[in-house]
Amino acid sequence: MSGIYRDKAPLRGSGVVDDTRQTVGRVPITVIEPEGYARGGIVVLHESREFADALLEMMKSLAGEGWIMVAPNLFHRFDRPSADGDGSGLAVERDVAAVGARSNGPGATATGLASPPAGGTEHVFGADLFADFDACFDWLVGRGVFADTIGVLGFDTAGTAALLVATNRPIGAAVSVAAPGIAEPLTAEATALVDAAPQLQAPWLGLYGNDDPVTPADEVERLRDAAARAAVATLVVSYPGLHHRPDHPGFEMADFDQLPDEEKRMLIDAQTRIFDWFDSHLR
Repeated sequence: MSGIYRDKAPLRGSGVVDDTRQTVGRVPITVIEPEGYARGGIVVLHESREFADALLEMMKSLAGEGWIMVAPNLFHRFDRPSADGDGSGLAVERDVAAVGARSNGPGATATGLASPPAGGTEHVFGADLFADFDACFDWLVGRGVFADTIGVLGFDTAGTAALLVATNRPIGAAVSVAAPGIAEPLTAEATALVDAAPQLQAPWLGLYGNDDPVTPADEVERLRDAAARAAVATLVVSYPGLHHRPDHPGFEMADFDQLPDEEKRMLIDAQTRIFDWFDSHLR
């Protein structure tokens, strides 16, 4: 069985102190390592503080294929600090990461709102999210993983971040699941994915559901056309309904056998494409 543990990845230029006077120089990460030799690494960006069982099983399966899986806690700046003051306190309720980016190239310099909106809802915006990705990237490189064998996998707005990462980071492959912000940017300072996609520098796979109101089918088609103009391999796959993604807490692998055959097929197809994409491009 693959090993799973927690660690902390230093931020580049760590040692800085945020406006609450708490040191935020390290990113808490969850790591799943393969048995034996590691082929490379995959950074998993996700919107939840807690892993759905199905997502954790998927990460374990990818680790079983030889990848070191690294998932940063994107909310560590908002969590209660632990004893060593690094913001890796107890995970609380699920929250949503909002991604924003501004640059001459998509995502090169990311910016976002400096404070949570009224009501206390916390957000992770571009600059912080990209800093956390870079910390995970450096953590993997420090363990002997080559840059071109590092991939990124993101869900929802973190899937948007995964695409933007692939426009300007030296990675080997990227996969986005249900990434929004296609025709219109997620924030006033963000980059719409139809504008970012032609500048992809790493092979990118996008998975979408036709019935997802956040990612209308006509916008996904525009993204497919935009990605086709990139100088790297791209593929956008659309599935009927919303049953192709196992990362939500509502999905339980124990219920898989009870699903209709068509839903089983979509779920298996989506996971197979993710596995095959990394297998083909992280070399």
